[in-house]
Parts: sequence; structure tokens; C-alpha cells
Amino acid sequence: MTTAHTESTGTRPLTLIAHTTFLTGRLMRTLWRTPTFLIVGLVQPVIWLLLFSRLFRSVVDLPGFTHGDGGFLRFLTPGVVMMTALFASAWAGTTYLQDIDRGVMDRLLTSPASRAAMMCATMAHQAIQTVIQSLIIVVIALIAGATFPGGPAGVALTVLAAALLTLIFSALSNAVALLTRQQATLIAISQFTTLPLMFLSSAVMDLQLAPGWVRSVAAYNPVEWAVVAAREAMAAHTDWSMVGTRLGLLAAAVAVMGFLATRAFRAYRKST
Repeated sequence: MTTAHTESTGTRPLTLIAHTTFLTGRLMRTLWRTPTFLIVGLVQPVIWLLLFSRLFRSVVDLPGFTHGDGGFLRFLTPGVVMMTALFASAWAGTTYLQDIDRGVMDRLLTSPASRAAMMCATMAHQAIQTVIQSLIIVVIALIAGATFPGGPAGVALTVLAAALLTLIFSALSNAVALLTRQQATLIAISQFTTLPLMFLSSAVMDLQLAPGWVRSVAAYNPVEWAVVAAREAMAAHTDWSMVGTRLGLLAAAVAVMGFLATRAFRAYRKST
């Protein structure tokens, strides 16, 4: 089969879906056999959730704290969900690096597999992990005493926001991995992006208590979009226009990053 024919079949919608499903299944089987990463990835978020919610529970009483209804645990839960999604997706490119080192990538590139499906599969795999982890975090928060007036719909929208956030940063991580092919570089860029984005959002603190420049930067921060959408969806009186706007921004960012990641894949193929 020629490269041209492979590229053309990879662009057909049904072929793309079929190949993405198959390749995602390959990654999910690996996760099923070794769920250690999924479990270990929950340790730190659960510590944040249970420890921070106790240490800083009086923060909601500060003047200017505008999201204190329901206590700090309710406020913190959407933030922890998004932090988990952010940190996990920042390492998504590791899958590509492992495939490159083991020769799996070379075999896939000589197969009829859709190139777009190869990118979509890694992103879908990461999003599925995020869905599982997000639901576990919400359940732990409920057991710890949190209440979410938004009900199941609010939880579902929170998980959706987390999945979209995951797609954004897993695409970025994949692009970095393909362009640099260096684990150290991927780690450095991940650390450089994740921590500032987390603290330049309302994940752990109401931005009304932050300096004005932080609020200005947060307006362009995808993590903040996801946190706001989730927090509003779980609230007693949901501002649906705000939820819809933030989810729309996240979806647009997914499209942009997916396109850039695909371009990075093309650059990788040309250099091999």
C-alpha cells in the first residue's frame, strides 16, 4: 500500500473512527493490565482534597470570598478535578516517547493506520483516564461531606470540562514529545506550564482575593475556563451562559491544539 493511499484512507471519517477505536483499545488494554499509573495519579489529588479542605476551611469566611456557599470542600473539588486532569495530560507525550524507543512508532507508520487516528487515540486514552479519575474524586468529596446542588448534571458537566482540558494539554504534550523526542525536555516544559497555569486560576482560591493582574491573566487560562464551568455547573443557581461560554472556549482550544499536534506529527514523519 502506498503512502498516498494510506494518507487518503486516513482522512475518511469512518476509517478515522475505526482506527481511532482500535488504537485507543490498544492503549486501554495496557491501562487495564497495569492500572498503577491511574491509581498513583489519584494519591496527590486526594491528599489535596482532604487535607486542604480541612486546613483552609475558614477561608470561605474572608471578606470578598464569593464562592463560599457549601464550604471550602465544595469550592475545592472542581479545582482538584481540573488539577488532576492538567497534571496527568501534561505527561501524555510519554506514550509516544515509549513507542519511539521501542520501535512501535516505526511499525505503526509502515502500517495502513490513519495518522490522525494515532493522534486521536492517545488523546482519547488520556481523556478516558481523566473521566475515571474525576468521578472517583467527586465520590470521595461526597463521602467527605461535600454537597453539589447541581446534581448528576453538574457532575457530568464537570467531567466534560475535565475531559476537554485533558484533550488540550495531551495534544500539547504529544506535540512536544514528537518535536523534541526527549523525556527531559517534556518534563521541563510540563513543569513550566502546569504549575503557573494552576496558580493563575481559581482552582484553589477565589480570584476576588487575588491581585488584579492575576484575574486578567486567568481570563485567558484554559484551566480557569474549566474550573469556572465546573463550579457553576455544580452550584445551586447555575449561570448556564457562563458554563456554555467556558465549555465553548475549551472546545475551540481543543480544535486548535489538535491541529497543531497533527502538524507536529507531520514534522516528525518528515524527519524520520
